[in-house]
Amino acid sequence: MKLPENTLIAREKPTRYLLVQKKRNDKSQWLARAGYTLDNWQILETDLRNQILSIDAGPIERTGYGRLYEINGQLVGPNGKILSVRSIWMTERATGDTKFITMYPAREEDK
Repeated sequence: MKLPENTLIAREKPTRYLLVQKKRNDKSQWLARAGYTLDNWQILETDLRNQILSIDAGPIERTGYGRLYEINGQLVGPNGKILSVRSIWMTERATGDTKFITMYPAREEDK
C-alpha cells in the first residue's frame, strides 16, 4: 500500500537526528557517503518523499500510538551513491496523520 502524499517529514528529523553525529546509532556518516549533510538537509527530505515514500509500505506493528509501516528501498544521494534503506513511518491513532519516524541501512554491509 502507498502511504499518503501528504505524509509529514518533520524538519527536526534530518536537522537534529539523521544528519547530526551521535555517539550511539549514528546515521550521519552513513548518509554522508551519499552526499547528505546538514547543509543540504532539504535534499534528504525531498529524496525521502520522492524516492522512498513512492514505494509500497508494509504494516509491521500496531502500538498505542498508531500503526507502524516499513518501506525498503534505494536512496540515490546527491553525489550519485545508492544507499539501501529501511524506513519506518507511522499513522497516528489520535490524529490520523502519517509521519516519518526513522531510517537506517537495510543491509548490515551498508553500515
